[in-house]
Amino acid sequence: MAQYLLGVWRRRLRQQPDLATLYDSKLQIGQHLLEQWGAAHPDLKLPVAFDNWYTQPSFCAYLDQKLQWPYVGALAENDQVVLRRGTLKLEQFAEDLKQEQFAAVAKGRPATVFQPITLHYRGTRERYYSYCQTHRIKDFGRLRLVINHREADLSDNPLCLISNQMHWRALGITRIYRHRWPVEVYHEEGKAEGLDQYQLRDFEAIERHVALVAVVYTLLRAAQHDPTLQGKLQRQLKLQLDAGKMGSAAFWQRVTQAQSLWSLAVFISAGLNQGQTLTKVMAPLLRAVCAA
Repeated sequence: MAQYLLGVWRRRLRQQPDLATLYDSKLQIGQHLLEQWGAAHPDLKLPVAFDNWYTQPSFCAYLDQKLQWPYVGALAENDQVVLRRGTLKLEQFAEDLKQEQFAAVAKGRPATVFQPITLHYRGTRERYYSYCQTHRIKDFGRLRLVINHREADLSDNPLCLISNQMHWRALGITRIYRHRWPVEVYHEEGKAEGLDQYQLRDFEAIERHVALVAVVYTLLRAAQHDPTLQGKLQRQLKLQLDAGKMGSAAFWQRVTQAQSLWSLAVFISAGLNQGQTLTKVMAPLLRAVCAA
């Protein structure tokens, strides 16, 4: 549906160019932001990385031809590769490559279609199995195409990337896109913290809402690196804060909520042990809630 609406918008824009003055699409906003950044940093030509929503022919052409910046974009499965034998959807092309590798291995030949690469990212080592060649992508032109799997048996869904830098290899293209992935994580986890849950029309109020969500998200991410807090939570809640769970802001949200519940229970228990009634113990809490 999004692609359909985007196509309608482009057709209407070609018929009535004045529409551009009434409404900026996400692609146009992205171009404006890049122009502003480029004006502020004229000596830098850093690569731009973006997901498949922004990987549109017009946006890629704008980066390549007007700004002359390197880029790495993610393709969708229904994008098409132009081959000598015809045009194939990217999904089918990736499957054909996988079967080609399986056939070679079955005959005792080395697996050369998808080759292993090791990416060092923020102190960790990540393994990918990558195909990298220059191909013609329908509506985009000749580009460097990388198809990545995370599993050695190629059983996972592939991630398909393109770049306008024909001499770049799979490792470099993958590393650039990997640095973009935290943005995707932030969007997903930020929404869980209420990033898209507001009913505001005033732009300043929207900015405050986004800023508060960003502060909450930052605190949750910082909490996983606080050894004092970790020790306290492990003692109080008997939690095993292993590395896998600690990587999620949503997990830390649940942990801090549990810790708040524990602190409330301790507060009530202490008051009751001192002979206070439940009404008296809860009175200041209820006043604070009602005042808020």
